[in-house]
Amino acid sequence: MRLEHLRRDRPLVVLLGPTAVGKSRVATHVARYFETEILTADSRQVYRGMDIGTDKPTAAERQEVPHRLIDIVDPHETFNAGWYRRMAVDEIDRLYAANRLPFVVGGTGLYIRTLVRGLCPAPPSDPLMREDLKKLREASGRDGLYAELMRVDPEAAARLHPNDESKVMRALEIYRLSGRPASIMHDEHRFQEQPFSALLIGLMRTKEALYQRIEARIDWQLSHGMIEETRILLGQGYGRELASMKGLGYRQVGAFLANEYDYAEMVRRFKRDTRRFAKRQMTWFRKESGVVWLPIEERESCEQTAARVIAHIAQFMRDLEEQGKVAALQQATPGKGRV
Repeated sequence: MRLEHLRRDRPLVVLLGPTAVGKSRVATHVARYFETEILTADSRQVYRGMDIGTDKPTAAERQEVPHRLIDIVDPHETFNAGWYRRMAVDEIDRLYAANRLPFVVGGTGLYIRTLVRGLCPAPPSDPLMREDLKKLREASGRDGLYAELMRVDPEAAARLHPNDESKVMRALEIYRLSGRPASIMHDEHRFQEQPFSALLIGLMRTKEALYQRIEARIDWQLSHGMIEETRILLGQGYGRELASMKGLGYRQVGAFLANEYDYAEMVRRFKRDTRRFAKRQMTWFRKESGVVWLPIEERESCEQTAARVIAHIAQFMRDLEEQGKVAALQQATPGKGRV
């Protein structure tokens, strides 16, 4: 689909939802219909070499529809929402220049929020400061790190779990670099920017159906090489302490390979933790304003779901075009009142 008014209206379509809800297959049909590409919003698919465990599109699927913003960094490298946003905006501008509709697909709520609603102007990560915070972590443990955040930014600490080390460390980093609490910066910003005319479409299933799909996916991953993939990553020197290796699946398989528990316990934890993750995703997405939710019945085919998504996008584009025509007419006839 090629539309000449894309640069003027800056439309952006986002297809979101929890893991295993069926976003990828639906997105392929939608992208093909609109003759566009898929811009992935997934904080785990950015890592090279982590394919089975992150459920990346296959080479054949990427050949059919280009997927961008995956395989960006190696597993030992740092990546965050700010870097994602900068790269995603570049891709969006490239698609506008080609008169193609930008289509974002994913389940990482923070990536989607910062893209659609702007990024809090906190200072970028500083390697030296990170090293200092890691030394604090080594000296006083995770509880000591959290206690320090409680001291300097109790509001941010109240919003975070003490075990969420990366976010606790980031909040401390913001305070030490800027001298201001991260909670105040976030409250001032409130993600109120509107860089795009955005349509957010969410896919959802019943809890029972979603959990069945999660368990079926995990069974497939484990039977199609995820254990070997994890073993290879560990053999390449990517330790279990890395953020990438703490991701769902890799964390549990890594512990199994270290003989911390047996295969059955690994599977149980993998499925349990993924169910909990999906629940957290839905909690996040339900707080996002303006999401058009599409419940999926189990008897509904992927093609039928895609057709519903396409219909919403087509109406969204028609509405934008009509608004643009009205605005142009108002500018051409000043003093004639609202059209």
